Formats: sequence, structure tokens, C-alpha cells
Amino acid sequence: MKNGPFFTIIIVNFNSGAKLRNTLRGVLAQTSRDFEVIIKDAVSSDKSMSDLPADPRISIISSKDRGIYDGMNIAVRQATGRYVIFLNCGDGFEGTGVLGNVHREILSGENSGQNEGYAGPYIFYGDILERATGQTVKANPVMDDFACYRNLPCHQACFYSRELFEKRGFDLDLRVRADYEHFLYCKYRLGARTVYLGFTVADYEGGGFSETAENRRISAKEHRLVTELYMPLRSRMSFGAYMILTMQPLREKLSHGKHTAAIYDRIKNSIYNRKK
Repeated sequence: MKNGPFFTIIIVNFNSGAKLRNTLRGVLAQTSRDFEVIIKDAVSSDKSMSDLPADPRISIISSKDRGIYDGMNIAVRQATGRYVIFLNCGDGFEGTGVLGNVHREILSGENSGQNEGYAGPYIFYGDILERATGQTVKANPVMDDFACYRNLPCHQACFYSRELFEKRGFDLDLRVRADYEHFLYCKYRLGARTVYLGFTVADYEGGGFSETAENRRISAKEHRLVTELYMPLRSRMSFGAYMILTMQPLREKLSHGKHTAAIYDRIKNSIYNRKK
């Protein structure tokens, strides 16, 4: 069987304009070149697909789809890399050396797992730079049950073993939380080991599909549906009560506020550093 690249980078596009080219430019600038790029375009009517670089590592799938998660499912079925990451148009890697650093950490993590008798699959994840606030948002260094309930890493900073998509992809019945559900499916059903990389992976644009007012309401509903699938009632009640007592809605506003994000992230990051 032909060996594929180490990474598959999937970018889903629909009328994203220059954002697609900006994201692609950052990917192709990586010093590590052991990757392929799959662009899934939903038959855009703008000029976003014009003047793309001629690079043999880039393949394009142009077809109508049912939305971003369907586009991601279509693309991942064509992936040949050992690890898959999904970038939205407008997002990018935080520096040209990210893939090289991730490659080294993955090999080290896999070797450690093999020494413990574990052969995979894995999800390696890191931090993001949130462009809207200018703050580095640390991912939870330990993906315990509460972290899985409350604070998963962004998919733009997650590298999935490709085998995690062999049985099924993202659940298209979920409009906003399909990536959240798939992460829990990988961890609780497929036994994926989650490994914190400890550095910033993605430059995250934010303000996208899942962050509109309507989709925030849908997100809350889908969160309840997903956690019912994977967590017992006692845990859900305990975690929910803890979030109420710690004023989670207020903390959410502080974390995204222009003048409060830096202070909030500094406190949260210090807690995560101690946890690590």
C-alpha cells in the first residue's frame, strides 16, 4: 500500500474570497513539507477558487454539499495522511514551524504510548491565538470528563489519527456541535488518547458560523443532546451546577471582551499551567 504524507490539511470553502488564499498561503509556507492539502469547495460563485497556487500537494473537490460538516466529511474520505487537521478559511498556523514541531511531538507521543503498550489512535491538540482579542487561549492540558463537558480545544488546533474517521465522520444532524460530538465519540467510543502539545498551533479568526446569536442558542441545545449520549446524569448535573456556581456566562463574556480577555486568560492560563 502506498504511503501517504504525514499530515492531511482540509480546508472547506464556500465564497470565502481572499480568506481561502490567505489560509493556503500560510499552509504552503510551512518548513515541514510532509503534507497534502484538500480543498473542498461547495461550488463557490465568487472568485475564491481563482488564482490558487499550482502545487502538486493540493487537490480540489468541487461539489455541492449540505454545509461545512458535510464538506469536511467528503474531504476526509479522500485523505491519505496519518493525521488530519481541519482549518477554516481565514484561519492559519501560528508560524511557519508549526507542522514541524507537531510532527516531532507526535512521534515522541506515539513512542511513549508504545512503551506503555498503547498503539493509538490519538488526538494531539494545542493552543490557539485568538485574533479578535489578541490573546493566546490555552487548551485544557488534561482532557478529563469535565474538560470534555466544558472546554474542548478548537478543531483548528486538533490533529486526529485518520483512522478516527474510518467508521463515520461528523454527524450531519448537528448544525453547530458536530465537531464537539465527534471528539467525544473518538474519546469515549473509539478510545482515542488525547495528548496536549503545549504550544500554539492555530491563528484563529473567530466570529464565524458557530458564533452568531442564533447558532449560540442551537449550540446550547446540541450540547445537552451530545453530553446525554456520552456522560451519565450524575456527572452532567455536577458539572452543570459547578458552572452555575462559578458564573460561567459572566466568565464567557469576560473571555471575549476587548478589555477583559487579557486578564481573564492570564488567570485561566495560570490555572492550566498548575494543572499541567
